[in-house]
Amino acid sequence: MAAAVVARCGGAKKRKGEGLGEMHDDVLERRDAEGGGGGGGDDETVYFLSKSGDVMATNMQRSASRQYSSAVTCGDGGEAVAYFLSNSGAVVACDLSRRAFAELPRILPVYFEYSIDVVACGGRAYVVVLSELLGTASLRLWEFAGGAWRQVAAMPPAMSHAFHGKKADVNCVGHGDRVMVCVSSGEANGCFMCDVPTNRWEELPPCAGAGGEPMDFVAAFSFEPRMEVTV
Repeated sequence: MAAAVVARCGGAKKRKGEGLGEMHDDVLERRDAEGGGGGGGDDETVYFLSKSGDVMATNMQRSASRQYSSAVTCGDGGEAVAYFLSNSGAVVACDLSRRAFAELPRILPVYFEYSIDVVACGGRAYVVVLSELLGTASLRLWEFAGGAWRQVAAMPPAMSHAFHGKKADVNCVGHGDRVMVCVSSGEANGCFMCDVPTNRWEELPPCAGAGGEPMDFVAAFSFEPRMEVTV
């Protein structure tokens, strides 16, 4: 039966294997280059002013709960690699069978304001980044391969510009070849579906509460309906 992707409104805030072997090797090579240790990276905290005048720190995330986000993928050989976010927003990869950790390079400099989440989709791990630059906002999907990040999909500028200056946060879920992206802030909200291979984006209808008012926060999760499962 086809899998479904649905959204949860309100409440607390939170090609199988193809390319995964390469990503798996990237993780191990990076671990070896760092001397076999784990996390890597510089833990020194840097403070800076945001465009709105707020004092920010590089060990802060727009959503503190995002550090509990994770995604797990499996390669052709069955190797499982877990990806999660550190408290500074860096992506950390863990080879579960070898118990090896590696902190991947940052996609954006530490002084950039952005919201980030990790998601597994089609047997691959992606990082979703909502950032602001040059008077507009952009939402892009990135994949770590060949020792570097490469962009695999990007929301049309006409869609992403609506979140400029809104201090929005993203949370995502993947299933099959699609990623559902929920963007939430006190001023603007939206849910979008991205077909990753074709980079086709679709805005979903607003999620309304019991009174018919749009919800301030929407979180996504996926499940595969089965006869023995009660929803």
